[in-house]
Amino acid sequence: MQHNYKTQTEKYEFVSGQHGGYYRHDFIDHAYLYNLYFPPEAVFTTLKDQIHDIVLNYPIAQDALAGLIGDVIHQPAERIVVGNGAAELIKIISGHISNKLIVPVPSFNEYANAAPADQVVEFPLEYPSFQLDVDKFAAKAIRVKADVAVVVTPNNPTSMLVPKSDLISLAQKLAKHDCMLIIDESFLDFVHDPDQTTLENELERYPNIAILKSMSKAYGICGLRIGYMLTANLAFAESVREGVHIWNINGFAEEFLRILPDYRQEFVESCKQVRIDRDNLYKNLCAIPGMTVYKPDANFIFCRLPDHAQSGPEVTRRLFIEHNMYIKHCQDKTLPDSSRYVRIASRTETENCKLVKALVDIIDLNTVEASR
Repeated sequence: MQHNYKTQTEKYEFVSGQHGGYYRHDFIDHAYLYNLYFPPEAVFTTLKDQIHDIVLNYPIAQDALAGLIGDVIHQPAERIVVGNGAAELIKIISGHISNKLIVPVPSFNEYANAAPADQVVEFPLEYPSFQLDVDKFAAKAIRVKADVAVVVTPNNPTSMLVPKSDLISLAQKLAKHDCMLIIDESFLDFVHDPDQTTLENELERYPNIAILKSMSKAYGICGLRIGYMLTANLAFAESVREGVHIWNINGFAEEFLRILPDYRQEFVESCKQVRIDRDNLYKNLCAIPGMTVYKPDANFIFCRLPDHAQSGPEVTRRLFIEHNMYIKHCQDKTLPDSSRYVRIASRTETENCKLVKALVDIIDLNTVEASR
């Protein structure tokens, strides 16, 4: 479907109401969060070569899919549930399994959105540091009798990691109260030492931990829709598995998982490049006078706009209309002063530099206008 916009403003109004399909509308996307350096071209060649078989045949079902993910992450298949994106699994856990879910905010909205309104407790992160105080979080979870607690690490939109030792301590506190701890590690591949940071290898000792991961972010495959849950708690895995329908993953996603182990080194290199670009973007954003920039662990950066700048929604709108660049404002997130915050996805070095320059232009222009 082609859209004929009469103005850039009209285009902004349309795009800002969408949840994807951005590539059809010709703008620079600093809103969605994916790895631009993966998959390599050889992956696309394989998918093209297999396209007849992929389209004409039924894909494999859950147990075999779990085996394919197991080959990628070196885990037994019975611990794994594969979802049509992490969003499918979130809907099952939040909407059908949990009786009372607690989640720190601001965070990825889907955990709260997928649950019945009276079954969600939002726990505000420390302000203005946005750190998670795990002792207070555990105490609140126990007080409200939560049976599922969620921690996204690195968090979205703050891009901050929760230390592994804090998560283990949290899991131990919650275990005594029959509360599952869901740790969403969707952005963990972008931290400086992912292998030392993940809890995937600690699961034997903590049966009340389940790790959730969207593969879209790290592997750059948003259109293939693959996510998984990993837990040593086989009863919990089974209860999530029961909510998944038989062919929930299509043949393209299956073929991608089959060949993924062959590209391990390329994947590691791609994440390194993402970190380099992100760290440079962080330095450049820090140089904008009055901007509060939170040190990122993921592939995006959380900022509070200078006091003299316009609001997050207004800066977002002007960046799009005047520079054809799209970032995410945080007005729909649960945090104090939410209209002052924006989230900027890191892209290539060149694109990041252009974005910073455009942001400075808009903020400086605003200063000039305010002083008139």
